[in-house]
Amino acid sequence: MPCHNQQLNSVNSGQEHPMKQVRFANSSNVPPILNSSEPSDVPTQPVSQDSLGPQLKLLPLNDQIRELQTIIRDKTTSRGDFVFCADRLIRLVVEEGLNQLPFSECTVTTPTGYKYEGVKFERGNCGVSIMRSGEAMEQGLRDCCRSIRIGKILIQSDEETQKAKVYYAKFPPDVYRRKVLLMYPILSTGNTVIEAVRVLIEHGVQPKHIILLSLFSTPHGAKSIIQEFPDITILTTEVHPVAPTHFGQRYFGTD
Repeated sequence: MPCHNQQLNSVNSGQEHPMKQVRFANSSNVPPILNSSEPSDVPTQPVSQDSLGPQLKLLPLNDQIRELQTIIRDKTTSRGDFVFCADRLIRLVVEEGLNQLPFSECTVTTPTGYKYEGVKFERGNCGVSIMRSGEAMEQGLRDCCRSIRIGKILIQSDEETQKAKVYYAKFPPDVYRRKVLLMYPILSTGNTVIEAVRVLIEHGVQPKHIILLSLFSTPHGAKSIIQEFPDITILTTEVHPVAPTHFGQRYFGTD
C-alpha cells in the first residue's frame, strides 16, 4: 500500500524512481496562463502551459469533474452539497496523487493457485496539510490510506508586513526520508505554499519528493511555486484565473 506507515531504513537507497505522468487535459479546455503582472480577470498575453514544464499535472477533464467544479463555484450551492462535492473532488485528487508514488513489480498467488503479475507501492510516505483549508483534504487521504501519518503547518499573513509567517509546524520525525503529499485546496498567489515548502526543506525534505495536491489553481499561483521550486510536482483539477477562494469558509461553515 502506498500509505503504509513504515520508516525507511536509509535516507537514500541510491535508486531513483521516475514519477508517473498524469495525462494532461485537452489544451483547448485549459484556460490560458497569464503573466503575474496582469489582472487576473483579463486573460491577455497568455503563457503556454508547456512553459511551466511537466511539474504541473492536471487530472483528465471529464463531465463528472466539470460538474463538481461548477457546483463548488456556484454561490447558490448549499453547504451540504458543497461539502459533498468537495469531498468527491478531493478523493479524485488524492487517488491520482497516490498514483504518482514509486512502485515496484511483484507476483502474488490467487486463491485458485495462479500467479498474478502486479505492482506494490513502496513504503514510507506521509501527508502534510496546510491549515486550515488543507485539513479538508485529510479525511480523503485517510480514506485511501488508513495508517498514513499526517503533519500540519499553520501559516498566516503577518499583520504588519503582510508576508506569510509560520506559526506552527509538526511533522513525523523522519519526514526527511519520506515522500510528502502536501495538501492545500486553493492555490491563489502561491505564497502560502512556497513558505510551507521552505519549512519542509528546512526539515530535510527534498522538493522532488513533494507532491502538492490542490483542487484549483490560478496561473500565477502555479507559476510562482514552480519558479521557486522547479522540482516540485503540482497536481490539480483546474488552472483558471479566478480561484474559488471562499472554499475554506464554505467547507467549514465559517462564511
